[in-house]
Amino acid sequence: MSDRLTVRKTYKLYIGGAFPRSESGRSYPVTDGKGRFVANASQASRKDVRDAVVAARKAFGGWSGRTAYNRAQILYRVAEMLEGRRGQFIDEVRHGGASKTQAAAEVDAAIDRWVWYAGWADKVSAVAGAANPVSGPFFNFSTPEPTGVVGVVAPDSPLLGLVSVVAPAIVTGNTAVVVASEPAPLAAVTLAEVLATSDLPGGVVNILTGHRAELAPWLASHMDVNAVDLTGVPDGDVPALQERAAENLKRVFRAAGDWAADPGTARLTAFLEVKTVWHTVGV
Repeated sequence: MSDRLTVRKTYKLYIGGAFPRSESGRSYPVTDGKGRFVANASQASRKDVRDAVVAARKAFGGWSGRTAYNRAQILYRVAEMLEGRRGQFIDEVRHGGASKTQAAAEVDAAIDRWVWYAGWADKVSAVAGAANPVSGPFFNFSTPEPTGVVGVVAPDSPLLGLVSVVAPAIVTGNTAVVVASEPAPLAAVTLAEVLATSDLPGGVVNILTGHRAELAPWLASHMDVNAVDLTGVPDGDVPALQERAAENLKRVFRAAGDWAADPGTARLTAFLEVKTVWHTVGV
């Protein structure tokens, strides 16, 4: 019988395209549905939130400036890589207590949803924009533009919930700082590995693991975050975070009803700003 000690893996944060440990040096144990130890996850701090926002802001100009077609290409590439690591994602979703059948169904739904949102990259402007009738020799166009850095608190669904809140935020040109599921963060870090090895520029998506109650208030009150998605926040905590977000007039989104239902276009348009342009006919 071997007396060798197993080397336990500690899953890192994902900030600016890199995988740092938390600056605090903290981590917390992740257990499966039966309370058995699975791995350690980094426990992000307020400083990690600030670093992630800086990375997201730095990446925003380049990402929002890409063509919609190019963003679609990159997101489709991510979907290809998700499909290639399907088995690993199933194992990690099962750590949250799901059966193998349930985990496979969630992973398949997450991949399909990522593809669905990727397809909107070059279509959302036609849906959310308009050519407006005006009196006079002018063209008047309403065009949707990304709002900036979006802070996202993901629901506890390990992968489908994460995809449901991240993909619609970035497909329109925003960048994101995401607080992953606290009890089941492993699929989120594996998604980060997929993003890091795809063509997605570093900083477009930044993933933090740790205690939601600790991280969400700093994300909501950060003055360089333009919007927040509070999908994963318990009902009782929402008013306090809304109050923090109001300090710099952030957009606040929290979908009514079941986030896992038909996604529709509400999330796509939640973090877009519609701007109107006038142009003289014939000039």
